[in-house]
Amino acid sequence: MLMSYKVMAMKTARLQVLTTPAFRDWLRKEASKAGISVGELVRTRCEQRVGDEGAALAQLTALLRKEVTATRAVVRRNLDETRAILSDLRARRKADSAEDRA
Repeated sequence: MLMSYKVMAMKTARLQVLTTPAFRDWLRKEASKAGISVGELVRTRCEQRVGDEGAALAQLTALLRKEVTATRAVVRRNLDETRAILSDLRARRKADSAEDRA
């Protein structure tokens, strides 16, 4: 049976990371829920590769950002047009009111 290099490789290098006590406690809680050590939790989370779903999500996110930008521009133009129409209507109402008084 062939084993991947990751599984066969001995974990001999040590890494020390400084965190807040709250983050350390969260890591311990997550590891405990998963039934693994904090080191194994960090290794498995960091070694995960972006799969097909992750790539699709990245593409959709980029498309959404592009569409939001385009939509904002359309909304701004429509808002400007609406403001101009309201301004014109107010001016007409004011003029009509002045004529009625005369």
